[in-house]
This record gives sequence, C-alpha cells and structure tokens, in this order.
Amino acid sequence: MASAVNWFDIPVTNMNRAKTFYSALLASELTIVEDEQGTMATLPYQNGVGGALMQGDDYTPSRQGSIIYLNGGDDLSVSLGKVEAAGGKVLTDKMSIGENGFIAFFLDTEGNRVGLHSMN
Repeated sequence: MASAVNWFDIPVTNMNRAKTFYSALLASELTIVEDEQGTMATLPYQNGVGGALMQGDDYTPSRQGSIIYLNGGDDLSVSLGKVEAAGGKVLTDKMSIGENGFIAFFLDTEGNRVGLHSMN
C-alpha cells in the first residue's frame, strides 16, 4: 500500500521569515522559488512525502485545521529545542504516544500549529 500522504503545503504570510524559521528548525537551507501558484520554498525530503512553504492568495496560516507532523529526527527534543530560538512558540512538550514514539506541537512564525514526531 502506498503512503496516504504525498505532499503538503504550509501556508505563510512572510516567506523570508518562514524560510529563516524552518531552515533553523530543520537545519537545512531552503531555496525560495516563484511560480504560477505563488512563492514557495521546498522542505527537505527523500524517497517519499515532501512539502513546501507556500505564500499566495489561496494560502492563509491557521492554528486550527489539519496538522502536519514533521520528522523530529532521532530525538525530537533536539528539534523542539530550536523552535523558540528561531522565533516560534512551543505549544506542548515532548509526549509519549506509546509504541508509536513521541510527538510535540509548536506554533511557527506564521501562526500555523505544526507537529513533530520521532520514535525517541
């Protein structure tokens, strides 16, 4: 069976601010590209699900609605520890979800509630 998710967009209102935040959080430089949908910066991915920051008329950041979970690495405490220094806000500390690992939530610089997941 294929993955249920193929791609996701994270709405942003200020691409440079969002790029700086997610570059710090994910320890990866993002490149901004303009196309017919608006302005985007692709998040790092390999062999599977990918996503991008998107700025345009049809993209409005929200704390409500669907939640995406970013890969928190080997221990999501490391990624979660970067949130506030990069300008975001930690909403929940790392919490166990049993045999499925750990999750935590943060508010990004654009006002989106985003999750982190890791097995440790």
